Amino acid sequence: MNFHGTDVRQKALTLLRDGAKNADVARALNIPKGTISYWKHVDRAKRGGCPGRHDPPCPRCHGRELDEVAYSYLLGLYLGDGHISQYSQHRVANLMITCTESWPGLMDACEEAMRAVFPGNAVCRVRKHGCRNVKVYSKHLHCLFPQHGPGKKHERPIVLEPWQQDIVDAHPWEFVRGLIHSDGCRVTNWTTRVVRGERKRYEYPRYFFTNKSDDIRGLYTGTLDKLGVEWTYCARNGTPFNVSVARRASVALMDAHVGPKY
Repeated sequence: MNFHGTDVRQKALTLLRDGAKNADVARALNIPKGTISYWKHVDRAKRGGCPGRHDPPCPRCHGRELDEVAYSYLLGLYLGDGHISQYSQHRVANLMITCTESWPGLMDACEEAMRAVFPGNAVCRVRKHGCRNVKVYSKHLHCLFPQHGPGKKHERPIVLEPWQQDIVDAHPWEFVRGLIHSDGCRVTNWTTRVVRGERKRYEYPRYFFTNKSDDIRGLYTGTLDKLGVEWTYCARNGTPFNVSVARRASVALMDAHVGPKY
């Protein structure tokens, strides 16, 4: 199904073939630049106009230096709410992180991390209803994210490779921040207490991380333990999918290194 319609796509391709820049076409037709880039790529591929083989070096295969700070954050995003897939018409797989429109800062942080981890690859944003998918294409995604596999992440084992664990241990707060930004939140809870015969309302901040995978929750809580952050399970309907951080000192640590989504 073509969301924008065949006529709009053809109008864009006509402008592109006449030499118009991607950004100018996107602005003129009010279409995301990532969508215009994708249409242009598919059109050039069909007409045999794609450039030669694009194969940026990989940190795992070729020993290229890896931005470990950005990788630790991106790993958290991926484990929380990202996935890797490959469309039949594409030569390589893509890593996609879905971000709600109300969090433009998260989209920027995600895109910045992708560009740092994959400096030789194009990053784009694809607009969907109420959200945008931040995507990067690379033939080496499976090298850097060996947790990828068939089926949902919570239905199969998720274990970090030793080299990944070394990076998380070196940059734990980036990993936690990625997990919170993908599958967590900072909220304001409230309760009431009777003080000297009078019921008063108290508000306090709290962090939640929600994930169905026992392994991914374990990676999160294990990292919190190393950072000295106290946490508890907050079961809902009998399921322990929610990890809560509510102690004042621990919330202060989370605020200093993670903070709310924006």
